[in-house]
Amino acid sequence: MNAAKDLALSRDAVADPEVKAANARAATPRRKAPAAGPAPQVAGRPKFHESARAQVAGTATYVDDIPEIRGTLHAAPILSTVAHGRLLGVDAAAALAMPGVRAVILARDIPGDPMLGNFAHDEPVLAQDTVQHIGQVIGVVVADSVMQARRAARQVVCHIEALPAILDVHDALQAQSYVLPPVFVKRGDAAQALKNAAHVMHGTLEVGGQEHFYLEGQVAYVLPQEQNQWLVYSSTQHPGEVQHWVAHALGIDNHALRVECRRMGGGFGGKETQAGHLAVWSAIAAHKLHRPVKLRLDRDDDFMITGKRHSFAYDYTVGFDDGGRITGLKLMMAVNCGFSADLSGPVADRAVFHADNAYFLEDVEIASYRCKTHMQSNTAFRGFGGPQGMIVIETILGDIARQLGLDPLDVRRRNLYGIEKRNVTHYQMKVEDNILDQLLSKLELTAQYRRRREAISAWNAGSPVIKRGMALTPVKFGISFTATLFNQAGALVHVYTDGSVQVNHGGTEMGQGLNTKVAQIVADELGVAFEQVLATASDTGKIPNASATAASAGTDLNARAAQYAARNVRDNLAQFVAGLDGCDAGAVRFAGGEVLTPGSARPFTEVVKLAHANRIQLWSDGFYRTPKIHYDKATLTGRPFYYFAYGAACTEVAIDTLTGESRVLKVDILHDVGTSINPAIDIGQIEGGFVQGMGWLTTEQLVWNDKGLLTTHAPSTYKIPATGDVPEHFKIELWPEPNREDNVFGSKAVGEPPLMLAISVYEALRDAIASARGGKKGVRLTAPATAENVLNSLRA
Repeated sequence: MNAAKDLALSRDAVADPEVKAANARAATPRRKAPAAGPAPQVAGRPKFHESARAQVAGTATYVDDIPEIRGTLHAAPILSTVAHGRLLGVDAAAALAMPGVRAVILARDIPGDPMLGNFAHDEPVLAQDTVQHIGQVIGVVVADSVMQARRAARQVVCHIEALPAILDVHDALQAQSYVLPPVFVKRGDAAQALKNAAHVMHGTLEVGGQEHFYLEGQVAYVLPQEQNQWLVYSSTQHPGEVQHWVAHALGIDNHALRVECRRMGGGFGGKETQAGHLAVWSAIAAHKLHRPVKLRLDRDDDFMITGKRHSFAYDYTVGFDDGGRITGLKLMMAVNCGFSADLSGPVADRAVFHADNAYFLEDVEIASYRCKTHMQSNTAFRGFGGPQGMIVIETILGDIARQLGLDPLDVRRRNLYGIEKRNVTHYQMKVEDNILDQLLSKLELTAQYRRRREAISAWNAGSPVIKRGMALTPVKFGISFTATLFNQAGALVHVYTDGSVQVNHGGTEMGQGLNTKVAQIVADELGVAFEQVLATASDTGKIPNASATAASAGTDLNARAAQYAARNVRDNLAQFVAGLDGCDAGAVRFAGGEVLTPGSARPFTEVVKLAHANRIQLWSDGFYRTPKIHYDKATLTGRPFYYFAYGAACTEVAIDTLTGESRVLKVDILHDVGTSINPAIDIGQIEGGFVQGMGWLTTEQLVWNDKGLLTTHAPSTYKIPATGDVPEHFKIELWPEPNREDNVFGSKAVGEPPLMLAISVYEALRDAIASARGGKKGVRLTAPATAENVLNSLRA
């Protein structure tokens, strides 16, 4: 008997009457299977976000919605009011005397390692002998209610002796104050190339940070379990890291702790590491008091405590020829990391990797300084250093075009990656999937770039106050974690006897539609309806050691792992059915809710019941690791990315030269998502990413005073884009070509790359400013381009 017939089992050998009956039904002739053809697909079609209806109805559960069990206490943070100083003591007497207050937790109450379990091991769980920024958490007050805890936390007196503070990246450079050693990348001979250049230009640039401003603030809920086990509900992009950090702080093994996250109300990188802090603080309090503890930050505290997008300062010298092609570049990037390393190393590395954006740099030197300041420790943010790398090269090319009197798009196209010798990056990765020239050519035509530039010139000639500008800029963004070990994922797929399917994977859902796409892929693999597949909460007790949902790799990794798990189940069923029908397993197809062989068609649900009766495995795991990637962290050379995602945006803006106010008038985007798994979700991601990037570069200004206090710490003082800021003309088209690498469904990542399309807004603003100023001078515009900064640029 062959393997297929072994799986089908011999009906004569089965004694169970129920199994006999099921096998008898299987022997009954079925309707003839239809001719082979393409199966109807769930993937590739716009599907509602799996939580959309629940979110609209208000029934979607977030961490703060989880019913609190009896005895739950609430925590609130005690914050430093000094940017840098010696912590001499903490007087909590007044707080402890307040109604409902149960305890004040300080560093001495940490049962495990007092330093967080991150890779740099340079950040204390709670401040010990020193404080290093205003808003650093010194301890937490635990009380019966949220408001009791918050009111009591304000009554705690911290005795701090102030020390000199570094509050500016330039001061950090002068003091050689770094969280990590500087990194240098070099190709060719930049110094000689600059000597030989027909034209040389020097410049500087300042680009600010950005607050994540997720709708759901940071929150954790920790519940002690039996036998020193723990359950943590965390609004986190990285449950595995929360598990590791909490276990590290409590001094217990990882297996004693389970972290669950059903969904987040936004993350954008701000919940990759920062969510771990709240879970650790809550766990220490729960450990001391033997009670469940919840900690949810209010918006002001969230601003003061958590890290932001890294601000950058740049200094560059560039050489170029008469046509605007860059012949040599020396670039210095100073990264404001805040008081600890956090994720600053890989963020700064990615900025180095993306300092080319879409352009070939033959003779180049890049220096990256990872500066320590006495400010919040900056962290991951959508794009993860890529935007900060790209904006400087786009600034350089825009000013080259102005100096030479050329159209900026023509200068950009002359510098694009090409073929043969012009297709290798400065970090030695070959650009093998280059579609830049074709993509820009198409957008140039569909956006009517040339005609509109003429119309803008005519407008500006006749308008003394309102000036318009336009820019078309490309994006080439590398997809994969720069930390190679994170490029792996696991998943579980369970098929139940009623034909319903459950999938669990290591990714987290933060509104981006990851669970929806994973369910679409699994549905196609099993040939069932989308509605039959349920994606469940991320859970370290199901998928261990999962990577963060970040780097735009959530779908690439987790959907592929889930596909492999579903394929294992499908192969088990195919082999079983092949044994029943006496055909090869390769001839069995799954489509339209049916299992098809050359001689029969059975409902999927019936096949599942029959397989279960014959003891066929109906669940499986799947594992995926990204192929081809490797690089040397010491030299920053190799192939850090599996592939590149491309895109381009053409943006038209207007500025008021009297007030500095600006408005985005029109946006045309052509973006490469490969073969889209869900076009509706992908277009939504492109829209959201662009608008978030527009906010970073126009209105979202973080301001610290000379004492190191963040003064923009609430919606009243920090302005994210609103619906009124979205241009009426906002046209998005998807590039029609599948991913040339073997990625799930032929798709490409879509989370981060669209944010960098918004650099076209910044360049369009500079174009308008240049028109207002006249001449061929470069335009220095500090980002974000607030009204004040636009006015300063006009007057420079």
